[in-house]
Amino acid sequence: MTFEQQWLEYDYNPFIVFNENGKIISTNSEAQFLLGATAPSTLFELAKVYASVNFGFKTTFIELEYGRYKFFGVTVGYTDEAQIGIKLYQVPSFKLNTHKPEGELTNIFTITDLCIATNSISSSIIYTKSYDPTIPETIINSNKLIKVLNKMYMCVQENETIDTKVFYRVGEHIKFDGKKYSIFSISISAQNIDTKQSTELKALAENNNFYIEISSSLTINIPMITS
Repeated sequence: MTFEQQWLEYDYNPFIVFNENGKIISTNSEAQFLLGATAPSTLFELAKVYASVNFGFKTTFIELEYGRYKFFGVTVGYTDEAQIGIKLYQVPSFKLNTHKPEGELTNIFTITDLCIATNSISSSIIYTKSYDPTIPETIINSNKLIKVLNKMYMCVQENETIDTKVFYRVGEHIKFDGKKYSIFSISISAQNIDTKQSTELKALAENNNFYIEISSSLTINIPMITS
């Protein structure tokens, strides 16, 4: 691998080359993480949409989000009909500002059940849950996690039913000190989400060093660190 190739391989921004049929020819290491959050076909279509009309390279500033990844622009280039490349420029957030979590080995299910019990007191809301039993005890600051989870449940109090899922995110990872860790999520779903509360939730999560996705559900993503 040449020096220039090494620069591309370890670039913080994902880079992918497709053939004319949308099959991946090559990627750098960051793109491999991104492909755990979105389908190759989605990125291939993105490349075609933002490619220049004629052979060459074109950079477009556009906000994109795939799971925990956020981007502010893309460069698309092609010099023939056989292949096309795309580079996505990542917003420095989750990876650059997040330090390896510190705390103690914690049973995530016990913590989640505790928060459900606390928020269901004197409530007529039906709480349902689905847990992946393969997720092990994880090193985390349990007090901070409880604070964020309780705020998540406060965002969905105006509902008849609230569903909680704890699941492993297949193919998604995060690096700390050069070591790769799997990720799991705690997701809370309900028909109505309080917008004001969810804005406060996002700020609270960031202040406590957690990454949270707010869409049709509230999802907190946690690295699976066991030692």
